[in-house]
Amino acid sequence: MSEIEISEQMFKGALTDKLGIEILEATPQRLVGTMPVKGNEQPFGLLHGGASCVLAESLGSIGSVLHGAPMGKVAVGVDINATHHRAARDGVVTAVATAIYLGRTTTTYDVVITDERDKRICTARITCQLIQAPPS
Repeated sequence: MSEIEISEQMFKGALTDKLGIEILEATPQRLVGTMPVKGNEQPFGLLHGGASCVLAESLGSIGSVLHGAPMGKVAVGVDINATHHRAARDGVVTAVATAIYLGRTTTTYDVVITDERDKRICTARITCQLIQAPPS
C-alpha cells in the first residue's frame, strides 16, 4: 500500500471530505492537496481563511503521521499560523506542504497555498507533536 493510499484511508469521512480536500501527493517530506473555493467561502464570497488553515493543517498532519508511524507514533497539532495574502473567489486552490523539520517528537511544515493562476493566497506553518500511538 502506498503512502498516499494510507493517508486517504486515515482521513476518509473527516473534515477534509466536508471541505472537498483531495490529497494528490503524500510523503513525509512533501504533500500536495487541492480544495475548491465553492462551498468554502466566507459571507463576502471569498475563500474563508479558516478553510485555508484546515487545508494547511490537514497536509501537515498527514505528513507527520506518515513520518511518525514507523516509530509507533501519531501526530497532534500544537501550532499553526497563517498569513492570508490575497483573496480567492472561485476555482480550486492548491497547497504544497514542505517539511522543514522531521524529528522524533515534533515535525514542522511550511505550506504555500496558490490559486489557479499560481498566485499565492496563503502561507502557513504547522507544527505537530508526535506522541506514542494509543493501544489499538
